[in-house]
Amino acid sequence: MVNLTRIYTRTGDDGTTALGDMSRTRKTDPRLAAYADVNEANAVLGLALACGDLPDDVRVVLLRVQNDLFDVGADLSTPLQEEYEYEPLRVLDAYVEELETDCDRYLAPLEKLRSFILPGGTPTAAYLHQALTVVRRAERSTWAAIEEYGTEPGTSRGEGGVNPTTATYLNRLSDLLFVLARTANLDRGGDVLWQPGGGRAEAPAP
Repeated sequence: MVNLTRIYTRTGDDGTTALGDMSRTRKTDPRLAAYADVNEANAVLGLALACGDLPDDVRVVLLRVQNDLFDVGADLSTPLQEEYEYEPLRVLDAYVEELETDCDRYLAPLEKLRSFILPGGTPTAAYLHQALTVVRRAERSTWAAIEEYGTEPGTSRGEGGVNPTTATYLNRLSDLLFVLARTANLDRGGDVLWQPGGGRAEAPAP
């Protein structure tokens, strides 16, 4: 149970912060960038949900994803170790499998794409497009953290690597959000299609 009795602590005023295992690290640590991007993606999903026009089944999926993203952030903030005093929360393959199932479910009724699509249409769809771009950034940030710290467990606090399943989860989530953004535009008649050249008439030959 999370029990926040005070919001400010002053412990980060020296440019460091605590990871999930209570070790200290600099605020420019790539692991922090990764879970900050995850947090931003979650906030954009909140905007999409706040629009209030998504079908109930899609809302259920996105609320699950919002909870998952807190799990992803907790995982990214806790270095892998060989042993733990308390077993930390980790993103598992089952999380990824759920996203793949959702992708297949919501892709099936959509028209096949024969063009790239533009972010937009309904406000909800636009927010989902924004969320997917932030999720893709979060995935890149996660890979940057993996490149620096690896994926092997450490033997003491702050030394271990990063769980690579977090990056896989974010990759699949960006796919799902693309599909759901298209789903959110169904009631307006479908996607906003990209027009090469901005839809300009072809210039006459000189």
